[in-house]
Formats: sequence, C-alpha cells, structure tokens
Amino acid sequence: MKTRTREHSEAKFMKNPLRIDKRGLSNILRPIAWLLAILVLVGGVYISVQQRKGTVVKRIAFDIQSLNNGKTLITHEDILLSIERSFGYRLEGVPLKELNAERVERVLEADPFIEKADVFVDAQNIVNINIQQREPLLRVIDKNGANYYLDEAGAKMPLSKHFAARVLVATGNIPPYTSDFLTTKNKGLLSDIFELSEYILADDFLKSQIEQLYVNSIGEITLVPKVGNQKIKLGKCVKYEEKLNRLKTFYQEGIPYIGWHKYKTIDLRYKDQVVCKKKTKANSSKIKV
Repeated sequence: MKTRTREHSEAKFMKNPLRIDKRGLSNILRPIAWLLAILVLVGGVYISVQQRKGTVVKRIAFDIQSLNNGKTLITHEDILLSIERSFGYRLEGVPLKELNAERVERVLEADPFIEKADVFVDAQNIVNINIQQREPLLRVIDKNGANYYLDEAGAKMPLSKHFAARVLVATGNIPPYTSDFLTTKNKGLLSDIFELSEYILADDFLKSQIEQLYVNSIGEITLVPKVGNQKIKLGKCVKYEEKLNRLKTFYQEGIPYIGWHKYKTIDLRYKDQVVCKKKTKANSSKIKV
C-alpha cells in the first residue's frame, strides 16, 4: 500500500511539474511590477516638474486680510513695489525655476505693515500672495513729535498713506520708542500707556467712551472721552483698573441723570471717589463710589 501511494504521488507530481515554478515566478514578478510602476510614476512627475520649470509666472494674485474694521493699510501696488525693490524686477514673466517663494515671504514679512506672508504657485503658474496685516492698537505722538502706531505685540508701525486707523491716540510727554520698551528691565511710561490702552480696549464700555490719552509734564494721564468735552483725570498710571471701574459706575449710574455736558472735569485720583468740577460754578462735587 505504501508503494502504491508513493507511486501515485510521483505520478501526480509528474502531471503538474510547473505548479511550483509558476508560484515562484509570480512572487518574483510582483515586486518587479510594483517597482516598474513606481519608476514610471516618479519619471512622470520628474518630467512634469522639469517641463513646468521651463514655464514662467503668468500673473500674481493677492489676498490681503482686512483689519478688524474692514480696512487695509497696504495695497497690491505697495506689495509689488516692495518685491521689485528687493529683487530688482517684477515677478511676472520670471521662469518658475528662478522663483524662490520663501525669499519672497521673507521680503514681505520685513514690511512693518505685514504680520505674515504666504506665497505659493498654483497649477496655472499663478503666484498667490496671501497677506495678514499687523493690527494697530494705539497711535502715539511722543514729546519729540514722532508719530507712529503700536500693534498688538507692541511693535512699531509707520502711518499708512492709504488709511488712518481709528484707534486710541496717546499724546503729550511720552518718551521716544525703543524696541524693548515692554521688557521688565526697560518698563516705563510708554509701557504703562500701552498696557492701559490694552485694558481700555478689552472693555467694550470703556472702548466706546475713550478716544485719547494725554500725558502731562509730571507723567499724569488725562483721558479724553468721545462724547462730551470734559477731561477725565486718571493721574499716575497706578491702580488704573480700580479708577476706571469707578468711572464706569459713574457713567452708568450718574451721567444718565446729570447729563454729559454739566462737568468740566471728572477726577479719579482720590480713593473711592469721583470728584467732579462743574462748568458754570467754581465748586466741585464729590461722589462716593
């Protein structure tokens, strides 16, 4: 029986002598086919890239993100001029192989009006330039007459020739700007004004009421309201949170009954009080808050 079984197996094997070879061949050809497919794909991409490098920039498309008020401090023409000054030529017609998008981004981000620039080329050979502007927080006119904006990070910005941002204005005896004015070591009057402005703008009520900060010769601050012509004496820039809370209470509870134009000054320098001087009379009234 064993002999017959062996003979039967040998006969079966002789009938299908290529079965194992076909399987082995398939295992060999499959990775070769994948390799060829990858080579064809890579070759196609390479040829496509090389062909594209031989083409030129067709045009430039801009997307300038507006400020919170919907305005822009910089235009398409400003951006094109900045690029032309840095590179010595316009980008239209430049071969794609010569275009360095990262360098264009660095050039644009050096502009004081630009926070971030994103530059890329699409499938139609159009250079897309996306711009995020710096947001002015405060306009400063210092004691030397320097006139500039400070953005939300405290960076200095020039005035725009296209649009005047409607922001808080600080004037008077303000020291000159230094790039490190917000650091602990160099904090002074300018940093106090900047932080006071941040506090006012973070409060919807105060933001709607105050339009200017004036610093006198001894460093005391007077606030100028948007409504009425009274002067609000804040004094030194210390404990301003408590002083402004008193002002809010006075505005919300006292002014509606008294009227905006009755007082010449509103003085917040005294603890727990709002001292008001009337326009028509010499006397002052003290209101406990």
